[in-house]
Amino acid sequence: MRKFSPRLNKIPESAISEMNNLAHLYKAINLASGYPDFNPPQALIEAAVDALRKGHNQYADTAGKRSLRNAIARKFSRFSGLEVNGEDHVTVTVGGTEAMFLVLAALCEPGDRVLIFSPFYENYAVGLHLLDAQPVYVHLRPPDFQIDREALRQEFKQGAKAIIVCNPANPSGKVFTEEELRFIGSLAQEFDAYVITDEVYEHIIFPPHRHVYAAALPGLFERTITCGSLSKTYAITGWRLGTVIASEEITEQIRLLHDYITLGAPAPLQTAAISALDFPDEYYAEIARQYTEMRDIFLDYLAKSGFGYIPPQGTYFVLADITPFGFEDDRQFCYWMTREVGVSAVPGSSFFAEPVHHLVRFNFAKRPETLHEAGQRLLEIQKLR
Repeated sequence: MRKFSPRLNKIPESAISEMNNLAHLYKAINLASGYPDFNPPQALIEAAVDALRKGHNQYADTAGKRSLRNAIARKFSRFSGLEVNGEDHVTVTVGGTEAMFLVLAALCEPGDRVLIFSPFYENYAVGLHLLDAQPVYVHLRPPDFQIDREALRQEFKQGAKAIIVCNPANPSGKVFTEEELRFIGSLAQEFDAYVITDEVYEHIIFPPHRHVYAAALPGLFERTITCGSLSKTYAITGWRLGTVIASEEITEQIRLLHDYITLGAPAPLQTAAISALDFPDEYYAEIARQYTEMRDIFLDYLAKSGFGYIPPQGTYFVLADITPFGFEDDRQFCYWMTREVGVSAVPGSSFFAEPVHHLVRFNFAKRPETLHEAGQRLLEIQKLR
């Protein structure tokens, strides 16, 4: 048998999928994988049923249903203050994962350097390896994950095709400030690089922090590509509806690739999602309140259980410090906790380019009763050591 592509040697098994499977095996409460355990708004469910019954079951426009692209453009313009339109600037993808891969594939040639802040979401590097491009990691300084500005400048200076900015950031929960985004943008302009943003958690922000859209900052729209998703905002991670918002020139290339890679996102779900994008401001204020409540419940249990943690500014993830429990290896700890405690998390080392083995990532996008049950189990952790 002929050998597989050597590119695969650069791609590790997904730690998230690994822990997801382990949670299933041991019937643990799954706080590893990044999805909620509650349903989307009832109106959205009814819209999906209605779309199926009314015959929206065949291919849609491969760039996304025009009505959905227009709704996405309206919402983005409403929250960012930047006027975009669905015809020229919006592409609907099969989830945020495809959105990011399309952008990287459109921009990168073999050997191109793309800057990634560490800690980072695991898919970014995998996409670059598949394209024979080079991920270059820039360390964010804990505990609040500040940018090392001189280090970032030096990496741009050495040549960078683009920088990926996850904002709010998975797994750290960092929310980049407007001043930080302006600094990143100024380097991209100075060294003629692209800014690729991953903004799937744009509406899960904890006060006093606020979300700033990099594309809307002065002079940045033409070189900024915004990847997004409806998954997190509307609790529909299984619907696989992502978005790319970019200049007309970049959008043309994104759509060309999208036609051949996945053709299009699910047509009935695109039809259903249009209603959600016109939800009033009260909806977004309410989900922020609900996620704040979930965060507070879970962080209280972490503290009482003996974990240290870095308070998230956004997203529904928290990095917790396992040092008090005497484990030197985060993967070993996650296996033990899943098996013996009945709660699953992701080893933090899978998100860091640096040798970090004392952190794990929990997902607190769960119903209060789930969080209380997980918390009660974590309270027993000291007795089990």
